[in-house]
Amino acid sequence: MAYIKVEQFEDKITSGLIENYRESISLLGEDPEREGLLKTPERVAKSMQYLTQGYQIDPKAILASAKFHEDVSEMIIVKDIELYSLCEHHMLPFFGKAHVAYIPNGYITGLSKIARVVDTYSRRLQVQERLTTQILNAIKETLDPLGVAVVIEASHLCMMMRGVQKQNSVTTTSAFWGEFERNESRSEFIRLIGSKLH
Repeated sequence: MAYIKVEQFEDKITSGLIENYRESISLLGEDPEREGLLKTPERVAKSMQYLTQGYQIDPKAILASAKFHEDVSEMIIVKDIELYSLCEHHMLPFFGKAHVAYIPNGYITGLSKIARVVDTYSRRLQVQERLTTQILNAIKETLDPLGVAVVIEASHLCMMMRGVQKQNSVTTTSAFWGEFERNESRSEFIRLIGSKLH
């Protein structure tokens, strides 16, 4: 039985991107008709649509789709969520981990939904600083919790491959709201995401 790969992309967007990438390859001094590059414009066109699919998804709808009433008010943490995004300045990848916590105020959401929110905002042209606050605000506005905390640690290829070329640098951003603006809750969160409990 033959292998059939099923992909769905908008034809108009794909064809426009293919032409742009074919021209870019030529402008860079390569031959877009060379065997190894013949299908590259199409591959990149589809890849970029996949890597920016977050524009088509509503993160708040993701959280609301699994919003449950629950009388708990203890800290809930989902840590070490892998993320992959594209820097909007150079369109080079940055990647790392997000640590997200919230303190419920009558409602919780499915744990996988937190990771999906991280993915949705990551699959856009981004800066790490905005990504951090977008995740926080989506949880804050959808679940109305007592507090939200987000910390992201990421390596940026725009710093590693070009420019300053610092291969071992890691950028950390954080955003805290509500109860996490208090030192006690914030310190507990920082301690827990740094510990190896598993």
